[in-house]
Amino acid sequence: MTLTAGTKLGPYEIAAPLGAGGMGEVYRAKDPRLGREVAIKVLPAAFSQDADRLKRFEQEARSASALNHPNIITIYEIGSANGSSYISMELVDGPSLREILASGSVPSKKLLDVSVQIAEALAKAHGAGIVHRDLKPENVIVSKDGYVKLLDFGLAKLFVAPQDQVTGAPTAIQETQPGTVMGTVGYMSPEQASGKVADFRSDQFALGSILYEMATGKRAFQKGTGAQTLAAIIQDEPEPVAQLNPKAPAPLRWIVERCLAKDPDERYASTRDLARDLKSVREHIGEVTTSTSGGMAPVELPRRRRSLAIPLALGALLVGLAAGAWFDHRRGAAPQPTFQRLTFQRGTVVAARFGPDAHTVYFSAAWEGAAPRIFLLRPGNPESSALTLPPANLMGISAGGEIAIQLDPKPSAIGFGWVGTLARAPLSGGAPKEILQDVSYSDWAPGGANLAVVHHVGGKDRLEYPIGKVLFETAGWIQCPRFSPDGRRIAFIHHPSSADSGAIALVELDGKVGELSDGWATVQGLAWAPSGEIWFTAVRQGIQRELQSVTTTGRVRLIRTMQGTPALLDMVGSSGLVTEDDYRSGLFALLPGQGAMHDLAWFDWTNDRGLSADGKVVLLDETGEGGGPRGSAFVRGTDGSSAVRLGDGNGVALTPDGAWALTRSLVEPYRFVMVPVKAGQQREFPPDAYGQTANSDFFPDGSKFAFVGAQPGHGARLYVQSVSGGAAAPISAEGLNTGRVFVSPDARFVAAVGPDLTIHLYPTGGGNPVDLAGSRPGDSAGGFTADGKGLYVSQVGNPCRVALIDIASGRRTEVRDIAGPDAAGVTAFGPARMTPDGHTMVAGYSRVLSTLYRVTDLK
Repeated sequence: MTLTAGTKLGPYEIAAPLGAGGMGEVYRAKDPRLGREVAIKVLPAAFSQDADRLKRFEQEARSASALNHPNIITIYEIGSANGSSYISMELVDGPSLREILASGSVPSKKLLDVSVQIAEALAKAHGAGIVHRDLKPENVIVSKDGYVKLLDFGLAKLFVAPQDQVTGAPTAIQETQPGTVMGTVGYMSPEQASGKVADFRSDQFALGSILYEMATGKRAFQKGTGAQTLAAIIQDEPEPVAQLNPKAPAPLRWIVERCLAKDPDERYASTRDLARDLKSVREHIGEVTTSTSGGMAPVELPRRRRSLAIPLALGALLVGLAAGAWFDHRRGAAPQPTFQRLTFQRGTVVAARFGPDAHTVYFSAAWEGAAPRIFLLRPGNPESSALTLPPANLMGISAGGEIAIQLDPKPSAIGFGWVGTLARAPLSGGAPKEILQDVSYSDWAPGGANLAVVHHVGGKDRLEYPIGKVLFETAGWIQCPRFSPDGRRIAFIHHPSSADSGAIALVELDGKVGELSDGWATVQGLAWAPSGEIWFTAVRQGIQRELQSVTTTGRVRLIRTMQGTPALLDMVGSSGLVTEDDYRSGLFALLPGQGAMHDLAWFDWTNDRGLSADGKVVLLDETGEGGGPRGSAFVRGTDGSSAVRLGDGNGVALTPDGAWALTRSLVEPYRFVMVPVKAGQQREFPPDAYGQTANSDFFPDGSKFAFVGAQPGHGARLYVQSVSGGAAAPISAEGLNTGRVFVSPDARFVAAVGPDLTIHLYPTGGGNPVDLAGSRPGDSAGGFTADGKGLYVSQVGNPCRVALIDIASGRRTEVRDIAGPDAAGVTAFGPARMTPDGHTMVAGYSRVLSTLYRVTDLK
């Protein structure tokens, strides 16, 4: 069905056709609701009845909308009208790469600028577990201001689960006469052309074909028919780039050759590495030129005076060394690590260790929303078997054949990791013996007799060895303690706040502590390498962690980039156990008169930070990849309307009238900022030393706010800050939990979680707290009732249990349980936040979908 100008399609008014492809027709249209032009992709009505086509069409929308990246087209809406399904998306004003290539080869500078943007978009998609599978010049748009937009994920396949890795050929333009080459066939990878499974390396091959065409003005594989083209892709090598374009930079030619390798293993192990290589060539293209022999020579510079001779000679030497490095990189002088997938279910891998034989792998995982259990597997056999133990997390395996486990694990209040009861059991079988409660991590000392533990006591994390002897203590949290091979030191990750930013630290058994490397935006996973280095997974910005190492003297080096968001869990020799984790945090809302909750997640790491008294507006923030390195605070209507960005940082609280939002910077210098929700000028507070905090509440008159903070040398405590400025005044003793706080309607008390993990009422003028009878360990405050006589609380879990506590009597009344329809990988639902009238509720959730790999040949 072809739509004519003026036709209505749902809320959209069709303006003109833009093109057509294997999955539908595309039109320019107007959205009268927002007064903007959009592109509408329509699946013909006849195809809407085809379940497979409709499923693929909807998959396109879901895949693309999950990718928040400047070089990936923005999806606005998926809908149906007049018997047809459609996608509303961003309209890009500019030609397709196919139109640009109609004029022949592309100059090197523009070629590299375009290719870097394509590679970065693909790296983002591959990091999210999405393969495009239909990359071609028609699917690349270059806007008039030079921005590249990658579109048409019509054949994207999520490759997280094996059932999604089905064989199938991409869409193709139908041949109409002899000699016409099918539009997609020329960009297929050899494995696709052979009917085999396509993964992210197939996209690299397609990008290599596009790079070849941009560099030479000729398609890499072009024969008289589609069948002949497929055969050429499988068995023939294209004419060398250097013969068609001798001026093409040698490093670019090597990248093209590597992408066009017939064997996927000879391409890039990570598309992020490919993007980095292209970016490196782009950055140096103005500094070097190429000779006809393929070598690299320094650019001719004006000779100003004799003193330039030595620097120029040194520059020539460096360029020569760079060329040698590129050549070694291209020919693969060192063996590339091999990734062997070990798990295939949907859920979260919590921990993994090699067994005493250095081959068997033990791991704990929560599959399909079930409680974590401990499994055993042997690489090469995809089947794993559960150990005869109760639900538990793996914490360590001793050389003597004992296993340390975490019984009754509960998600940690900080949102990362689990807390439970430490126990030990024979690896060969037997009932576990409980040792210590409130333990989040542990590790066996060499010899396997004693355990180091991370013990949560009095609102702080303590690294203890032996149990009871405190080596290190923090108001933040401690992760992954690991003994050095000689047993004299323990390396660990220190997170100074509730976030997963932090540092690699080392403590001697006498208690002497030193930080080896800090400033990591996200750091999780740590192990000692045979070299004596400490290997870990971390990154300075964003969430795409990389494999790093640090020596005991603090020298850091990058081992390699990796796919997705990895975490190193264990090492034996040159082999490691690594998870690839897809992190998501979202937000549900339940409105008056609705029986089901609807999702308010905006990007990838959505957290609610405040709810207006009328329940119509929620303050949220994004601190994952979508929010950027400095984070982003938003307000959004609970009806699902679009979010409005307020600025950088965490959201912290809304003023009672909803006119102002309190935010806080995620990077130093830390400070509070008052941001107007509508028109107005923001007000910044001076930098302070309370660290990162995102839990606060305003007093009823809006003149002050209460928050939990931790100054250097102090544990977390409550503070009251006037909005007019001045110093914040502490109103509680130290040791508070960093959970949510709420000021009572009469401004007399602040509800906050105390050291015993129950909620207490802290006088706003200072003094001893009042116990809240009826509160249980693990409760999170969710808001006072309008009359101040009750407090809503919730227990984070699966499901999240919401209750109302009568403050006078302590009577606890269950309100409802919160859970989502898909619990796979959900570590927890909650905590919940309520309006004073109890009619509107918002509750968060966090999801981690993991795949465990055994990686060999790590160097």
